[in-house]
Amino acid sequence: MSAQRTDELRDRPIGELMRELSQQTTTLVKQELDLAKAEMREKGKRAGVGIGMWGAAGVVALLALGALTAFFILVLDEVMPDWLAALIVAAAYGAVAGVLYLQGRDRVEEAGSPVPEQTVETLKEDVQWAKDQTRSASR
Repeated sequence: MSAQRTDELRDRPIGELMRELSQQTTTLVKQELDLAKAEMREKGKRAGVGIGMWGAAGVVALLALGALTAFFILVLDEVMPDWLAALIVAAAYGAVAGVLYLQGRDRVEEAGSPVPEQTVETLKEDVQWAKDQTRSASR
């Protein structure tokens, strides 16, 4: 901050300075909230696809369980061709469920932490800036 700017601030009434500080703080908080919202929205979009794949994996796994159930029933019924077909279907559904789960897990990991990291970082910078301003104003 220049010496001229410091002198200008010292000549202004404290009420006016406090009002300006309040306005700037309000603007800064609004901007930080907007940044946090945008960051969370972006992370939510990326994680949403992966979570959807987890749901699809659950549905396909349920189908595999149904086919496996049919397999056990047919085996108990001793009908050789039918149980083999049921086993193949169950294995195929299980493989599909496994692939969907792994892809969903990767998408969720890509999205990263749900914490708005950029906002946290800029808030730290804002706090440091405010501390520096307070120190320089008190000198």
